[in-house]
This record gives sequence, C-alpha cells and structure tokens, in this order.
Amino acid sequence: MSLALLIDFGSTFTKILAVDLDREEILAYAQSPTTVETDITIGLRRALDLLPKPIARRPCACKLASSSAAGGLRMVTIGLIPDLSAEAAHRAALGAGAKVIKIYSFRLSQSELAELEKLAPDILLLAGGTDGGNRQVIVENARLLAQSRINCPILIAGNKAAADEVNEILISSGKSPLITENVLPEVNVLNVEPARQMIRQVFMDRIIEAKGLKKAEAFVEGIVMPTPTAVLKAAQLLAQGIGSEKGWGDLIVIDIGGATTDVHSVGAGQPSQPGIMLKGLPEPLAKRTVEGDLGIRYNALSILEICGPEKILKNAQLPHPELNLEVAKLSQKVEILPESAADLDLDLALASCAAQVAMARHAGRIDALWGPQGQYYVQYGKDLTAFEHLIGTGGIFIHHPQADHILRKTLFSAEDPFSLPPKNPLIYTDAQYCLFAVGLLADRYPETALRIAKKYLRKWNY
Repeated sequence: MSLALLIDFGSTFTKILAVDLDREEILAYAQSPTTVETDITIGLRRALDLLPKPIARRPCACKLASSSAAGGLRMVTIGLIPDLSAEAAHRAALGAGAKVIKIYSFRLSQSELAELEKLAPDILLLAGGTDGGNRQVIVENARLLAQSRINCPILIAGNKAAADEVNEILISSGKSPLITENVLPEVNVLNVEPARQMIRQVFMDRIIEAKGLKKAEAFVEGIVMPTPTAVLKAAQLLAQGIGSEKGWGDLIVIDIGGATTDVHSVGAGQPSQPGIMLKGLPEPLAKRTVEGDLGIRYNALSILEICGPEKILKNAQLPHPELNLEVAKLSQKVEILPESAADLDLDLALASCAAQVAMARHAGRIDALWGPQGQYYVQYGKDLTAFEHLIGTGGIFIHHPQADHILRKTLFSAEDPFSLPPKNPLIYTDAQYCLFAVGLLADRYPETALRIAKKYLRKWNY
C-alpha cells in the first residue's frame, strides 16, 4: 500500500487525511484544534494520535501540508488606478492564496501610511503604471514605504521602467524588496501569474517561520502551499481534467471556514445573453475571491452585522431567542463544535448567509445604462448562470445533514435579476474534506487526485 498523509493547518482545526494512493481510497480522517498561538505541532500531534494505529505506524509515500493558520497570508496591495493596476494586484494576491486586508490606489497619503503600519501585513504588493507608462506614483510610494516602519517583504510588480529605481530605494532603507513582472503591462492585459508564484514562494520561505509553522516541517515534507491555493488547484483539476481523465467543465467551489468564506470559479463566464458588452479587466479562467468578514467562527459577529438578525433567522429552521448571545459565543470560542439541534441550526443559518453574500460578491452583474441609441447592458465580472457544478467544502459540509441547503441559497433569484450566480447546477458537498488533499496531490499524482475527487464528492439530488 502506498500511503499519503495530507495535512491542513486551518485557522480553527488541524485536519489529517490518510489516503491509499494505489487503491485511491480515503482510509481515515482526523482533526484537532489548531494551536498556532502556542505551538502548532501540539494540535498536529493530537490529530495524528486520533488516526487508527495501524495507519499511523505505516511508512508514507508522501506527507504534504497546506496552511491557512492564523488567518492565512495577510496582504496589502498598492496600485495606481483602482480599476486597473490596483485591481490587477488584488487578483494576483487572491489567486496566490493571500487574504487581502487593504487595497490602496494612487499616491499614499500620510494617514494611509500610518494605517498601513498599524495593519502590519505579512506581505505587500507594490504595483502601478503600465510598462512605459506612469512611473512617478510607484516611485513616490516606494519612497514613502522606505521611510515607514513596514518590515514585511515588498513585491515590486509595476511599471518595469521604474522597477530598478524602486528596488534601490527600498534596499537602501533596509527593506526586503523582490522584483517580479508587471501585473498590468498594458491596459486591459493581465499578467498576474509571475506575481502569484512569487507570493507563494514568499509564503513558503518566510511566512511559514513567522506563523510558527517551521516546527511542523519535522513531521511533513514541507508546507507546500496556502490552503486556498490547494483548493483552487483541485478546482482547476476537476474542471479541466488531466490526460485521459476528463474534467467536469465549468464549476464553482464555495469554501466556508471559521475565519473566511472563499469562492473559486473555473470557467470563462462570458455573457450568456446576446447584446451584452463586457466591461472592466478581463476575468481569469480560474478566479478566487476571499471574504475575510464571513467566517462562521472568528467572524460570526460580522455575519450578524452584515446580514442582520432577520436574514439569519430566515435561513434558520428553529427559533433562536438569544441569537446575539449565541453568535457572540461562537466568535469567542472558535473551537466549539455543534452539539445540539439548535447548534446545528445556527451553523446552517450563518453558513447560508455567508455563502449568499460571498457568491453575490464573486458573481458578475449586469448594469443597464443609457446612451445616444437608448438603453444598453454591460456585464462586470463573470456570468456564472450556466455553470454546471457547484461544490461546497469546509467543516460544515462534513458534519451537517442538510449541507446542500447552504448551496441552494446561493442560486440565481428573480429578486435580483441583474446578479449572475448559477441557475441550475449539479450540487456536491465535500463530505470527506478531500479537496485540499486533491490540490496537494495534484502536482505529483494528478490522475489519482482527480479520481479521488470524483469518487468522494457527494452529489445531492433535487
């Protein structure tokens, strides 16, 4: 038997999946609260101890891990024009698995610089200007950063004509700059993959140690990637296929966690109706958005604030007379697992609200505009209405008996006809929590990983 141990250091729980690579079977699953605030290996050992002893003692073909512990990779992006270079930098960060906590545009003000210092990001992406275009703003922002107390790695991903000068300014002040290709070399031309690769490398080289994850490398071959990157890789593999193993086509994955709710879509998302024009930057085939205010543990109170009690209770099936107190308890004791019917119901309601908001933010929209020839329609973002598969992953999709209800709440509604979420997709839940593991295995054993995903994703009937 060829055994793989796949580990995910989550913001709330550390999860382990034991997989038989030869038989393409999941042998065991275990989890224990993540202990990043003390020593992350404590939670890892506890999870390992929960595996069946015969499995835990076997030699492994590979031990791979992903991580979103301590809220993942906190990142700030700085660009020139909000809808252009700043948005391009934002997309590069999200696609690399980072959690973007702030986006700045134009020249930084002193108050913004002070705010940036307080945010203390793990990494900063500095963009601005197309190649050969505006170079003044990125240079001025570099001088401001050079005078600041920022001490995180700074990725330079703007106008290549200014990159060397920006690099020298930052190095001379003791900062840690890294040069990569411009995320927006021409207007409406995205080039985000080089920046994404460098962000992932910074994560592996520096952030792992800063998050206390270095100790865990004694147990595994290395922290391979941020968890969101693993899930996105799994989504791409499942959508596109590999070799003789066919993919499913256009799909969406909603990942509901304790700290964030992420949405991944793989597909072009072109207008599905005639006569609609696309606006804005071109959408990537594989897109991820992360909602750092929609986690069902750390950010349960934020969901309550965004959606309001009425919407949460509308998504619930039981009364919750002490709703505010119940939600506050979840945000204070994030390791709590549901024990009663009321607990399960509250999780379902919070997750449904989080999924609805996250899908609305991820999906494209149609706007009706007026011009000299009369009314016309433009589309911003992706049209997901014809996407064929919708998948839910995260702890609640393992434990909740009505997990499919969460995904059904995200579908197209006549109440908001200009929003473009999916209309009639096939619905699946990651009941074995295998998607992160599929992403980890994708580079070494891609066909095996794809077949495991197809085998263990649970399909729900209407």
